[in-house]
This record gives sequence, structure tokens and C-alpha cells, in this order.
Amino acid sequence: MSVILSELFLSCARAPGLKIAAGLIYVLGETSLVGYIVLLTLFLTSILSWSVTLYKLTGLRTAKERNARFVTTFRQGQSPLRIYEERIPFGGSPLFEVYKAGCEELRFQLLSTTTMDEGMHSRVINTKQISPRQIRPIVAAMEQAIVESTLRLESLMIVLSTAVSGAPFLGLLGTVWGVMDVFAGIAVAGNVNLTAMAPGVAGALTTTVAGLLVAIPAMFAYNFLTANIRSMITQCESFAAEFSSAVEHRYVACSNLQ
Repeated sequence: MSVILSELFLSCARAPGLKIAAGLIYVLGETSLVGYIVLLTLFLTSILSWSVTLYKLTGLRTAKERNARFVTTFRQGQSPLRIYEERIPFGGSPLFEVYKAGCEELRFQLLSTTTMDEGMHSRVINTKQISPRQIRPIVAAMEQAIVESTLRLESLMIVLSTAVSGAPFLGLLGTVWGVMDVFAGIAVAGNVNLTAMAPGVAGALTTTVAGLLVAIPAMFAYNFLTANIRSMITQCESFAAEFSSAVEHRYVACSNLQ
């Protein structure tokens, strides 16, 4: 490995504009076995964190688009149950999951059944209105749906938080180990020579640089995704309140509100 890196270093050093690459190749050539293991681990961590970042960004963008379409459709309807009765699909929308949970509980409170059939709409129209006390299970069902949506939205975020907190320490471990090897070699040789020390120390510092290169993008991605997830959770809570208000206006008898 060191022979191959040495040849690459000489080739890059002779080529104009490749001095930085030559320096990196030279430093890698002086890295110890433990350093290579740390670098490989950091490389795999970087691939995993970037994969999670792209996956979450795509999922959040899709959820935002479907949330927007769902809210527009919901507010255009005359009845809070219109989307549910017509079985309009909004898969991938956290707001729709909250809405669906509320509708299922409302159906049970209105009809005392969990069966969904073609005659549901007419039975809902002819049914008696519910009492304010029956609103509480509907709110509870939506709160449970919000919790479940939160867990789905926050899934895999542990990968990014681990990369942020763990990568620098893993890089530091490689550096400390490399420096320890350098000083151990000096102790065995019995000769303190800065020229002999510099390559080993430079190779040891490579892992710290790699750890920071993994952690810094993961930190920005984690903060950005966390802010968007919190915003979406707040949107779910706001919609739950809006749906509860619509149900009260439509299905709770005025005499029961006094």
C-alpha cells in the first residue's frame, strides 16, 4: 500500500496543480494500520449519514407537498368527513393520518360502529349529534396519530446525531493512537528527529480531519431536518385543533354546549 501511495505521490508532485493531492497522498502513506481502520469507519459513517440525509430530505419534501394538497382539499369541503367518506387518497401525508384517526373515532361516536360502507354518508346525515364529552376520544385519537407520525418523522435521525457526536471522537482516537506510535518509535530508536517525527504526526492528524469532515455536514443536516420535522409536528397539532373545531361546529348540538 505504501509503495503504491509513494508512486502516486511522485506522479502528483511532478504534475502542476496537483500539489494538494500529492500532499494528501503523502500523508495517507504515513498513516498507521489503526489510522486506516479509523478512516474506513469514518468513510462508511459518512456514506450512511449522507444516505439518511437525502432520504429524509426527499421524504419531508414529499410530505410537505401532500400536506399542502390535503389541507386545500379539506378546507374546500362542506363536511369535515368529506375526504374520508369519498376515500380520497393522500398517502404519505402526516396531516391525513391525523385526519383519518379523527374521522374513524368520530364515525364510532356517531354510529357506534367501525364498519365503513357505502351507506355511511346517509347514516351520518340522519344520526343524532354528539355531546361535547364525545369530542374527547376524537382528540385523543388524533393525539395518538400525532405521536405515531412524530416517531416516523424522527426515524433514522439517530444516525445523524451519532455521526455528529461520534465522528470527531473517533478521529481523535486515530490521532492519539498515531501520535502514540510516533513517540513509541522515537523511544525505541533513541533519537529525537523532527524530520522523522513530522510524517507520522501528519498521518495521525489525518483521522481528526476526516472526523470533522464527517461531523460538520451531518451537524448542518441534523439541524435543518430537526427544524423541518418540528415545523411539521406543529402543523399536525394545529390541524388537529382545526378539525376538532370543525367537528364541534358541525356535529355537536348547540344545546349541549351550554
